[in-house]
Amino acid sequence: MRRTKATLIYARTKNIRAVQLLLGHAKLDNTIRYLGVEMEDALNISEDIEL
Repeated sequence: MRRTKATLIYARTKNIRAVQLLLGHAKLDNTIRYLGVEMEDALNISEDIEL
């Protein structure tokens, strides 16, 4: 259930940083691996979105 919710949030918002905060991950790399997102895509998206 946790992964499903995180995946849905990411799919709708493309905000990897928000998902990282929601999951409580200290490193963005952990969130990227958890969601199965490509590193380059995730970094590009996270740079475009400011919290």
